[in-house]
Amino acid sequence: MNLLSLLFQQPILFVVIVGALLFTLSLHEFAHAYIGLLLGDPTAERMGRLTLNPLAHLDPIGFLMILLVGFGYAKPVPFNPVLLKYRTWGPAFVAMAGPVSNLLLGSVCAVTYGLLYPSLGPDNLLIIALYFLGIINMALMIFNLIPLPPLDGSKVLFAILSDSRYRAFREALEAKGSFVLLGLIFVDIFFRIGIFSWIFDISSFLFNFLTFR
Repeated sequence: MNLLSLLFQQPILFVVIVGALLFTLSLHEFAHAYIGLLLGDPTAERMGRLTLNPLAHLDPIGFLMILLVGFGYAKPVPFNPVLLKYRTWGPAFVAMAGPVSNLLLGSVCAVTYGLLYPSLGPDNLLIIALYFLGIINMALMIFNLIPLPPLDGSKVLFAILSDSRYRAFREALEAKGSFVLLGLIFVDIFFRIGIFSWIFDISSFLFNFLTFR
């Protein structure tokens, strides 16, 4: 989805979608920073990342990808594992804060959508915003649970495989996981083979289920 083309066709819808994306990414990164602080690490707070201001979290290339292909990323929130209360599971808790925040916001959007839809109808701007914000949050949650670096799911996997016998596997995955993920994303974008289409299928199912309609 090329959002720049949408800008010239339906500018109001463009603003709604981009606004939903920016808020979602900001909430996700804020949640990482907040849980890190709760667990004893003030690194993100000191670097100005304990905020919902999108400007603190935006990555220029990631945002450009959002506009061009409808898919992008924000700057990762820094944390110091040495300062975390739990050495093994601390990074996993910080990582999971992002997907959990998206699940909560996505659920609120779905329930509100279900309550307001009968009276407002499908063309209402608030209904459209709730729909896109809900789906985007569900999709971001599911995508980030994939256990490949730098996604949040990888931190959970590393905590599960914290034993020294898995050290070689962890190091290999940490070194090459990002390249594997980027390769899959670009192959999916340019060849349109639907590697990640299941994410939006599950997101739509969850959203529709939570609307109670």
